Amino acid sequence: MERTIRSVLDQGYPNLEYVIIDGGSTDGSLDIIRKYANRLAYWVSEPDQGQANAINKGLRLATGEWVAWQNSDDVFYEGAFSQLAQKTSQSPDADLIIGNMNLIDKNDVLLRDIKYVRPTYRSMLAEGMVLTNQSAFWKRRLHTEVGYLSEDFDCGFDFEWFLRILEYGISAVHVNSTWGGLRMHEETKTSNHQAVFVREYEKILQGRETSSLRKKYYKIRRMVLMLGQGNFSYVLRGLLRRSYLR
Repeated sequence: MERTIRSVLDQGYPNLEYVIIDGGSTDGSLDIIRKYANRLAYWVSEPDQGQANAINKGLRLATGEWVAWQNSDDVFYEGAFSQLAQKTSQSPDADLIIGNMNLIDKNDVLLRDIKYVRPTYRSMLAEGMVLTNQSAFWKRRLHTEVGYLSEDFDCGFDFEWFLRILEYGISAVHVNSTWGGLRMHEETKTSNHQAVFVREYEKILQGRETSSLRKKYYKIRRMVLMLGQGNFSYVLRGLLRRSYLR
């Protein structure tokens, strides 16, 4: 948790409103939160009704124009907030701005870099998570217009949220810079609840299934956009990885 907190506070961003919602932890997290309490806009430690419920608590307290959430084990990278601010000035009509993301281990060692392109509703239907909360920011007004995270899901609430706002018809922008890190180890939800992820994704996509032809189209679209960004080695590594897996 402390790495997560420091990754936010060490951004040095002057207009930061940092809210921490803790689910009544008994693992020493409270001591860490209290250590930084004077730099937080608000914090609470109390039982909640699941991760989505806790995130919604924080989002409802937010007052800034742009919001995001970061999980307690994940991090923002240096310069992410300043790059976001710069992009909001360059793209005033944008509602959602995303960066790239790294998979990291418990010691912050890079496991894999993941690059994205501008997300769309149809690309998400075809390819799944074409963005991630670890490097995504959106305008707070979307929660007034579209609602909050669905608390019906334990693992797929982020997928459902991003799919919902993209379907709403927002303006999405991608910045080809790495903004966040998703930590992978044996205790993370991503590692331990794959069956739940699959079951919830299937429920979210029910009635919106995508043909194999359209899925191929969006893979090609992503590759072309990646090449347009100059990510030649990244695309090549992806092609070699798929060839190896076959």
